[in-house]
Amino acid sequence: MRTILIQPTLDAWREAARDLLTRQVPPQEILWSDDPGETSLFSAESATTAATGTGFRVPASFPGLARSVAAHSDPRRWALLYRILWRVACGGESRLLQIPTDPDVRLASQWAKAVGRDIHKMHAFVRFRLVATDEATGRERFVAWFEPEHRIVRLAAPFFQKRFTNMDWSILTPNECVHWDGKSMEFTPGVSQREAPDDDAHDDLWRTYYRSIFNPARLKVNAMMSEMPKKYWKNLPEARLIAGLIADSRSRVQTMLDAELRPVKPAPANPYLESLKKLNQPSDEQ
Repeated sequence: MRTILIQPTLDAWREAARDLLTRQVPPQEILWSDDPGETSLFSAESATTAATGTGFRVPASFPGLARSVAAHSDPRRWALLYRILWRVACGGESRLLQIPTDPDVRLASQWAKAVGRDIHKMHAFVRFRLVATDEATGRERFVAWFEPEHRIVRLAAPFFQKRFTNMDWSILTPNECVHWDGKSMEFTPGVSQREAPDDDAHDDLWRTYYRSIFNPARLKVNAMMSEMPKKYWKNLPEARLIAGLIADSRSRVQTMLDAELRPVKPAPANPYLESLKKLNQPSDEQ
């Protein structure tokens, strides 16, 4: 049994796996670890160079699956990926990923789906706060704190880069942080929540907006809780409003039902619309 110590990234695993596969090292002889503390009592190899001329082939769907599985928080992910890679490349199971009932494939698919859900939650529940303004350029700097279940920062970051291209921002998480300055993206080690900013004036604006769009007549508490679990509430500025809005929803709906209907106002005169109406009217000429 040999212990392979790698950085907790897909690239590090890929380099190590390629080297091991070239040397025909079977999965059962490898103990994978990305935590130096776990290998302090054992001798560990740091696979930092990749062998060339490997010659093995993998299905086109494997890189995408590996990218998602590598972001999962379960420490068994590296062993699972190597086991699947070994079976496909050396075990004669080239169609393995087409068998959803296979235990390894099923577990990998479950982890990939969990990572996908976590990315969706990060896209939905990150809230930026203004922390500084550059006096020379006038560019504002925003920072957000988020606590994902998995190591999804690198997978989720392109969404924020595309959506907030013209804004300088950082997203801090316990595992990894990402920073964008309008030109390039940088990743740094994770930090504690103490590094996250407190409320700012934008939080009050966001709460005002959230209160204004809340529709008590369409409230479905179970569906809302499913989409926005309570574990995310502590980092959402609008969360402090939710309990009160839910409690008042029934009375607000009744008030809406009891309100008298207001007369419909006539449409304002518009020469352009009037000209269109005339075009649509049948001609008197036969």
